[in-house]
Amino acid sequence: MSISGDPNNPYAQPQPNPYGQVPAPQNPVPPQQNPYTQQAPPAQPPGVGYGYPAAGVPAAPATAPGTSGGSGRGASGWLWAVGGALAASAIGASLLFATGGFSSEPSPDLAGYGYTGDLCAATSMTPFENADYETKKSTGSTSKDANPQHSGAQQKSLDTMWCNVSLQRENAGSSDYSSTWLYSTATLHKKTDPAPEFADSYRSYEKQDTSVGYKVESVAGLGDEAYLVTRNDEGSSSNSSYVILGVRDGWMTYQSTWSSYASSSSSTKPPSSSEVATMLKTSATETLKRLQNSRSR
Repeated sequence: MSISGDPNNPYAQPQPNPYGQVPAPQNPVPPQQNPYTQQAPPAQPPGVGYGYPAAGVPAAPATAPGTSGGSGRGASGWLWAVGGALAASAIGASLLFATGGFSSEPSPDLAGYGYTGDLCAATSMTPFENADYETKKSTGSTSKDANPQHSGAQQKSLDTMWCNVSLQRENAGSSDYSSTWLYSTATLHKKTDPAPEFADSYRSYEKQDTSVGYKVESVAGLGDEAYLVTRNDEGSSSNSSYVILGVRDGWMTYQSTWSSYASSSSSTKPPSSSEVATMLKTSATETLKRLQNSRSR
């Protein structure tokens, strides 16, 4: 049923409302005798009542255009609104699932570190140069003879980078035989937090049941945690040293390894393990700063 008298314009000024005020009967029965007589409602502001507009006040449409009338108007409108809200919520939830909003996978904390295809370029060599070491010249023209050597790979779960440098003492004599290597790696863990296993991976050196012993120490001031592994060279040649420094900062892990050996006839000896440890920590501090400023390239 149209609200107004014009079916083409249901919101025009309404015709006299058949459900409006009921005229009082000619011979009214006292209210206490006839409880079904409609009582005049209390005075209300214009347009306000028990669902019926005051005389002369246009009636607001009870339902949206195109909805059915009758006693189900309010209920159907309410159900339509609830259904629409539920549908919107379902669509929003599906979008969150599709974009990973409800994913159980943790978000990787890379602590600002970026991938670089040349870790050697980011590695600080200053501490080693200050100890009179220099990079050996390449011995050939092929890539496998290059020094330093670097590589890297970006994958879904890991970004890996490594650098391998062969060093020698400056002004070393031709009769001196020595071998010194600095090997560095950096890994960006994008799927799994390395924190639960990081410490044990270095503490395990102390558990090795071999003829060579290792000492493991925690290092303060580098990343979230860092460990120094030093080989115990007692009883072996004092002309060698082997030291590892491991650092974890968020989901980034970094390791630099020093390995050196000099023959007994060499005019120079490798630095002590404590000297190497100082060089590795100084180099790592600067290298990690550079990796935080690096961009994928």
